[in-house]
Amino acid sequence: MIIVLDIQNLSSFRLPTGFRGRSAVVVQLWWLVQATLFACSPQFMFAWRRWLLCLFGAKIGQSVLIRPSVKVTYPWKVTIGDHAWIGDDVVLYSLGEIEIGSHAVVSQHSYICAAGHDYTKIDFPIFNKKVCIGEQAWLATDVFVAPGVTVGKGTVVGARSSVFHDLPAMMVCKGSPAKPIKPRLSSDPCVS
Repeated sequence: MIIVLDIQNLSSFRLPTGFRGRSAVVVQLWWLVQATLFACSPQFMFAWRRWLLCLFGAKIGQSVLIRPSVKVTYPWKVTIGDHAWIGDDVVLYSLGEIEIGSHAVVSQHSYICAAGHDYTKIDFPIFNKKVCIGEQAWLATDVFVAPGVTVGKGTVVGARSSVFHDLPAMMVCKGSPAKPIKPRLSSDPCVS
């Protein structure tokens, strides 16, 4: 006979004090602005979306291209370097810090996750861990990046890969979990 004990009791979950980094009012205001002024802006209004993110505390570099369908949980925990591109339907789940380097590309449908839950504890506590995407890196379409991961400078992550561990600089990586498969060469025309 197997006895099943409670392994997860969500009634005991408590959000750590100050976890969001701003008041509930500011969080709700951002979500309202994101759903309207940000999401409904025409594609070409990159400066407008950069301004809105900065208004809520994001650190955004020069000439960053952010599509209107991008979702940012807490902009005050996001830093994006100069000339980076953030594609359609990207999610920056910024419960923890997310840093994206200059000239980096995060392609459409990618999900950068800077938080999770400790499933080994009954109260299912939440945690956050900074995610860093290096300068000149490219996350191809539909890439998942887990909390606490660093993708090295110039690294390419192939389409639909899942990144659970740090990836070294200047490599082409792919798979689930993503693993380095070859060095990135300037003559590489694409990633398959």
